[in-house]
Amino acid sequence: MRIAIVNDLPLAVEAIRRVLATDAGHELAWIARNGAEAVEKCAADTPDLILMDLVMPVMDGVEATRRIMAASPCAILVVTATMEGNSTRVYEALGAGALDAVETPVFGKGSGFLLVKLDLLAKRIKAAQSSAPLPAVTVPPGMTRPLQVSADWLVAIGASAGGPAALATVLAGLPKDFPGAIVIVQHIDALFAAGLIAWLNGQCGLPVVAVTEAVHPVAGHVYVAAENRHVVVDSEGRLAQADESGDGIYVPGIDVLFETMAENWRKTGTGVLLTGMGRDGARGLLDLRRAGFVTLAQDRATSAVYGMPKAAAELDAATHVLPLGSISTQLRQLARDGALRTKR
Repeated sequence: MRIAIVNDLPLAVEAIRRVLATDAGHELAWIARNGAEAVEKCAADTPDLILMDLVMPVMDGVEATRRIMAASPCAILVVTATMEGNSTRVYEALGAGALDAVETPVFGKGSGFLLVKLDLLAKRIKAAQSSAPLPAVTVPPGMTRPLQVSADWLVAIGASAGGPAALATVLAGLPKDFPGAIVIVQHIDALFAAGLIAWLNGQCGLPVVAVTEAVHPVAGHVYVAAENRHVVVDSEGRLAQADESGDGIYVPGIDVLFETMAENWRKTGTGVLLTGMGRDGARGLLDLRRAGFVTLAQDRATSAVYGMPKAAAELDAATHVLPLGSISTQLRQLARDGALRTKR
């Protein structure tokens, strides 16, 4: 994997370079000392992955991420000296299209964690570049009888690169008395899930909570996958966690949530697939549509990364392809006019 380093500190650059040198599968593409230089170099020579610092002169990592994803998109991993001190910038970068974040390794510390991240991202990048669908995942068996649950309407949302900002836009557009329960799978490491939930709570009027145990979804609440485990709709119509299955590229996986919802949810439902790299969620969205649910996908123009929604469009998995700003409008309209499809 060809990897570029964007960092203005020579010691940080050298520490990262030494980590890359320990794995023969990684090749250093180029080094940039600030965000503006990174934008120029990426346009001339787009690598497989950029390791992007956040605080730099001339142009910071957030703006550089935004410009790179608009002009010459590629996978970006935020590498910053302190997660806690730069938490706001981390979520801004994730909203601009970065895939994940990790603390900058120092000599003798943190290199193993960075290598694990690189290995996982290499698998995701390979899957995104492949036109073949991912192998099927193992999901819980379907239920055989309808069960009463608190919410009559379940909205399942999947997002990846660029997702935090897109999720905030959708949730902010929904009223406090929204009649459906919402469950979200955002591709993000469990280390950042609590921060994401806290941040989303500040962006909307709905309570946002983590899925930590099997629960019947309650109308007007937002549930977020918060651990490195899948979130599923189980055979009793509850939101629950499930151990890793399939190839392990996307954990939590959007396809897993959508497919179990298509199989096990017996009331009204809607699937929404937002910005993201790769194909996760496309197959599951098609399952939801075939099961009789309304399905929405974000359009190309408003996606930070038009990967997952594009894959869904190619499968004709979405009943509506919409700009980001129209998705909450569509959800509100579905609630008002009752034009919701219920699985039979």
